[in-house]
Amino acid sequence: MPAAFDDIQIGQVVSLGACAVQAEALEAFVGAFTPGWTVDRGAPDAMVYALWARLDAVAHTDWPHKRLGVDALRWLRNPPVGELLRGRMTVMAKDPVGDGKGIVICQHDLLDEAGRLVFSCLTRGVWAR
Repeated sequence: MPAAFDDIQIGQVVSLGACAVQAEALEAFVGAFTPGWTVDRGAPDAMVYALWARLDAVAHTDWPHKRLGVDALRWLRNPPVGELLRGRMTVMAKDPVGDGKGIVICQHDLLDEAGRLVFSCLTRGVWAR
């Protein structure tokens, strides 16, 4: 998707790419940010969010928009080392705001290899028209 606001369709689904939970990254993250967590429990919620944020950031580097907010965050499981996660974004709603921009609300999902939901959130952004 990079697209202008008027070209975005409600229901449109966009791949955000994929990444794996890497052992070294998990150990470093747990050591630095989640005291009391053990790596055998999988990636902690904060790391799952960081993995989604990275996929999202890489996917939208050239999109004509400004992120306004992330909310309705849900964590459903903690993926183990080696688990391949893939991100997707679904356009849920859009609303024009003046002649030059519009607001787009999207559902973001992070899925594991079996297609199970690991993490989800809603985003709001201003898009150029």
